[in-house]
Formats: sequence, C-alpha cells, structure tokens
Amino acid sequence: MTDPNILLTNDDGIDAPGLASLREELTAVGDVTVVAPHENQSGVGRARNSSAVRHEHPWGYSLEGTPADCVAYALRGLDAEFDAVVSGVNDGPNAGNYVVGRSGTVGAGIEAAFLGVPAVAVSAYHAVDFFPQPPEEYDFGRPARVGADLLERALAAETFADVDLLNVNAPVDAPEPDARITRPTADYDLRVGHDADAVERDLGEDQTAVRLDDAVWPETEGFENPFPLADRHSERYPHGSDRRAMIEGEVSVSPLTVNHGHAESESLVGVVESLGAE
Repeated sequence: MTDPNILLTNDDGIDAPGLASLREELTAVGDVTVVAPHENQSGVGRARNSSAVRHEHPWGYSLEGTPADCVAYALRGLDAEFDAVVSGVNDGPNAGNYVVGRSGTVGAGIEAAFLGVPAVAVSAYHAVDFFPQPPEEYDFGRPARVGADLLERALAAETFADVDLLNVNAPVDAPEPDARITRPTADYDLRVGHDADAVERDLGEDQTAVRLDDAVWPETEGFENPFPLADRHSERYPHGSDRRAMIEGEVSVSPLTVNHGHAESESLVGVVESLGAE
C-alpha cells in the first residue's frame, strides 16, 4: 500500500513533548498532519463543542477545543482523506475501563472511529515514578516508537477490519518491553469528602464544598505509588488486564470497539412487555 495519511492529535496540547516524539516517529510511517488542542485538555473524554478557533501551526493547526473537536474538524473540515488517527503520547497511563472512558487521549480515538477512521491512542507510564511528570524531564521516544510500529503493522495486517481503536500503554523506561493484548480493568470506586479547601472561593451559608477523589489505582488506599508491587498486589489485577501488564513493565494493547456493546437480558423482556400492560 502507499504511505498512509495520518492525523496526529493529543489531549496535552500541541506543545506537549509526547506529541513531538510521536510525530517524529510517525513521519517514518506516512504523511503526518497535526491538529491538536491549543492548550491542555486532559480528562475531557470525548466532549465536543459546537465552535472553536483555529490557529496556524508549522505542523498543521491547533484548535481551541477538545481532542474530539480536533479530530472532528480534521476529518470533516480539511481537504484530505486520512487512513488513521493517532492520539498521544499522553504523559500518564490510561488504563482501566473507567479511566479509559474519560480520557481525552482515548476520546480522540473514539471520535475518529465513529467517523469511520481507525485510531491508535498511545499513553506512557514510568515503571517507578508511574506518572512521567513533569513531562519535560522524560523521554517519550520509546512509547512513540511502539505506537508508530504498532500502527504500521496493524494497517499492513488489516487489523482495523475487526477493531475500531487500539488503546496502548507503554513504559518510558523499560529497555525492550514485551507487549501483550489486554482488556481494560473493571475497577472503580471513589471517596467523597466535605472539605472547605476543595474550591478556591468563598461560599455562602447554604453552600458546602465537596471533594470527589478516585479510590482506584494508582490512588488506591494503601499504596500511592504502585511501582514496584509485591506479588500480593500484583494479584489484585488479573492476567490479561491492562493494569497487570503495566505492573509487569509491559506494553498493554487493548483492542476496543465503539458501539458500547449490547447486553442481552431475558428479565428485561418481561419488564418491557409489562410496561403499560395494566
């Protein structure tokens, strides 16, 4: 096949070092156009806006909007046909089904898939520090190479005939990490507190500040930094899950579809049939 036409975006903003590393690697795979958020848009999921401001950039454009805005604009607003969308490299992992659902990095890939273009979302973690932050102090070259190599191989193998989106978590520090196919870990809870310092403004007598903190990895009570973990902690996450792969310093590749699944329920048949029956 001819060299693919690749759209590159992220959620950390167009000036993020992870995006620069990924762009450098992707130029060896195909023609790369960048449309990325003008500023950091981490954690916005696949939120969309009805309007945005576009800025010229040497690599393409920056958009005052979300990652999904960037993808939507590029795929429908530019005079170009894209073979794939790549999002990243995010300066932190996106693992676990709840976290994946609210990730702007993954949200860009979901928007692409809904618009008929396959995607790869690439996120980075450090096997000791966990979050590679501040990102300027880390080298995102290895996750970028993993993402570019995976895209090239997946396109050649026609993997995207069966898969909408590949969600990748790769270490920045492992010299030659193994890779495995994974599924997002089903693990979520949160802690709710009433804390006057949770907001930076004065509150009225009838107002109370509340704090909503994730109670899942890596913020699980008992170990703030999960790397490295003892065997008893490793068993918390089953083999085949994205978090277990990361605990073992591997590249996690989770193949995803964007149809949100369809559940069959015999009990629901009776419930629906009974609606309005009386």
